[in-house]
Amino acid sequence: MDKRTELASMEAIENGFAELGYICSPRIATAVFLAAQLRKPVLVEGPPGVGKTELAKTAATLLGLPLVRLQCYEGLDEAKALYEWKYGKQLLYTQVLKEKLGDLLDGAEGLAESVERLHQFGDVFYSEEFLEPRPLLQAMEQPEGAVLLIDEIDKSDHEFESLLLEILSDYQVSIPEIGTIKAKSTPLVFLTSNNTRDISDALKRRCLHLHIPFPSIDLEERILASRVPEVQGSLRQQLVAFVHAVRELDLKKQPAVSETIDWARSLLLLHAAELEPKLVQETLNVLLKFEQDIEATEAELGAILRSIEQASDNA
Repeated sequence: MDKRTELASMEAIENGFAELGYICSPRIATAVFLAAQLRKPVLVEGPPGVGKTELAKTAATLLGLPLVRLQCYEGLDEAKALYEWKYGKQLLYTQVLKEKLGDLLDGAEGLAESVERLHQFGDVFYSEEFLEPRPLLQAMEQPEGAVLLIDEIDKSDHEFESLLLEILSDYQVSIPEIGTIKAKSTPLVFLTSNNTRDISDALKRRCLHLHIPFPSIDLEERILASRVPEVQGSLRQQLVAFVHAVRELDLKKQPAVSETIDWARSLLLLHAAELEPKLVQETLNVLLKFEQDIEATEAELGAILRSIEQASDNA
């Protein structure tokens, strides 16, 4: 049975994701729907902390499929991403071969026949029995499919992108010693990028494109209500309005949705009923990760809180 029936419509995706705590926009739901129907990977771009990785995790949970994650980094190669040989096991079998060498060559006539027998025996060492699958191959070997997350593809080298082209085009891989291995069931693939470098055109052509920006105020309130339901409505509105005002400042790193959630949980632990200047100042380090950003926000703190209060009075 194809488990992608859970992704049969945009409405089903939005509702299913919402039940799992992931509030997605219609654009996100549409991209996931098309990826499932067209069996194409999705390249998910956007600033850090907006839910790119969580999107793949939620899809795997909704589908009841294993999540296979490949974290990218500079220097990543096929031995870490695709497969490598079980050298220890091969070495052990080599010792067995040495012990049986006499029996193997018994009756061989001449050097040519002896070498031929050794070649036939040696091919056994390069079979699937000695293959150690890494994330890309693991995802293709799942009999009922999998969700493959290739995380932060922009941190890898261009050479690694070239390795992905065959896999993402035909969901198969060529191993010189064995031949071509095809996916038992086409995985649902998500590639994420924080836009630290440009992705090649060849890779982009094989993917659907999805950009997840920082959410609107209404969407972020919905996300916060889903993730931290204990936060009261008035505080939730103030909190989200404050975060959006901070994102308008000239900062080294804008606060992400994940940091909004962390800040809400922190204020909840501190029994906050509303945004008070002293409490906000003492907890800015949860929302902002650079001291210069904290100082820049503290300089505008009074003005931001006054604007939020005025907006609340006019509502």
